[in-house]
This record gives sequence, structure tokens and C-alpha cells, in this order.
Amino acid sequence: MERAIAEAEAAARRGEVPVGAVVVDGATGTVLAAAGNRTGELSDPTAHAEMVVIREAAAGLGAPRLDGCDLYVTLEPCAMCAAAIGFARVRRLYFGAYDAKGGGVEHGARIFDHPTCHHKPDVFGGIEETRCGALLKGFFADRR
Repeated sequence: MERAIAEAEAAARRGEVPVGAVVVDGATGTVLAAAGNRTGELSDPTAHAEMVVIREAAAGLGAPRLDGCDLYVTLEPCAMCAAAIGFARVRRLYFGAYDAKGGGVEHGARIFDHPTCHHKPDVFGGIEETRCGALLKGFFADRR
């Protein structure tokens, strides 16, 4: 989670919403991809940190599935990212702050609870929740 937080901090310095994500090989602990949000930089509404690292890790592995991989992200994934996590077959999802407004895992769409969901990772929320939440609150407070 430390690496994901560092990616979130870097995203904030670029003016992006401070969310960071890391894909790790669950067997070796090797980081396969790490990134922060890039929606503004790329003018791409799908360039959430989770989407960026899923794409990068899959490309690096040369496979559309991240079997045996774990995803660390500083904020509860939205519905779009949760669906991609399921499609990628991520083994475990660890996230920091809960997102009552835009989350798609524990809130909102609850993607993994749908009977049509083909894969549900093991989910662990609230990892470094206070620290991850403070990054977001500070970012948005500075813009108000």
C-alpha cells in the first residue's frame, strides 16, 4: 500500500485526483505495474489508476488475465474499475479509503455481489484508510 500511496501523492502533484494503484505478483511480491490517476493528463475518463495498472500489468505479462495477482489501490474502486478487476481475474483487492459516493465494491453498484459477476476477488478494505482519505480531503479542500 505504501507504493500506491506514493503514486497517489505523485498524481496530486500533477493536479490529478490523488488515487494510486499497484499490481503485484501474489506469489513473488514483484511489482508488475504502478501508477496514479491520469485522466486529465491523457484526456481519458477511463485512465483511473486501477485501469492504468491493469492495462500495464496485462501487457507486461502478455495475457488478458492477472491470475494470481493482487491489486492495491488507495480508494475503493468505482463500478468501471471493479468490473475491470473482475474481468482481469485479480486474485485479491486491497483498498484504502471507502468511497460512499462513487465506490463500486462496498458501495453503489457493488459489482462483485451481482450474480452475473464472473469473478470476485478476495476484498480487503480500509487499509491505511485514514491516510488515504486525508490525501483526498486535502486535495479537494485546496480546490474549494
